[in-house]
Amino acid sequence: MSIRYAHTNLVARDWRALARFYADHFGCVQVGHERDLKGPELDAGVGVAGASIRGVHLRLPGHGDDGPTLEIFHYEPEVDGPEPSPRRPGWGHIAFQVDDVAAHRAAILAAGGSAVGALVTMASGPHPVTWCYVADPEGNVIELQRWG
Repeated sequence: MSIRYAHTNLVARDWRALARFYADHFGCVQVGHERDLKGPELDAGVGVAGASIRGVHLRLPGHGDDGPTLEIFHYEPEVDGPEPSPRRPGWGHIAFQVDDVAAHRAAILAAGGSAVGALVTMASGPHPVTWCYVADPEGNVIELQRWG
């Protein structure tokens, strides 16, 4: 049996703006066509009558042309949920390794993101890691990290 990681889905209120944010700040590149899905198969697959999905897949940086994607979709009908938190059980955050944590943090805050915690450097085995949590403009938690 062959297994390969494919994508992570991020549900957005404004999928176009969020896709631009990840392209601008993390170098993600759109792959394939814009999705506009609806119909009985989608209703059955998501378990919601009258569902529709619009959005795109963005190639995540650092893994080449066949690497995994971040799937940014907007679902109708939309449902509100709890605020994202790195401490809530379930998926907590997505992480990007960057060359300058402070500079990337500042750029994200200037682009409408928010700070979740402070920028820190910690010992982690033989090498220190500098990292912080920020949130994208829709409140999804992102870890920025640099090792060494």
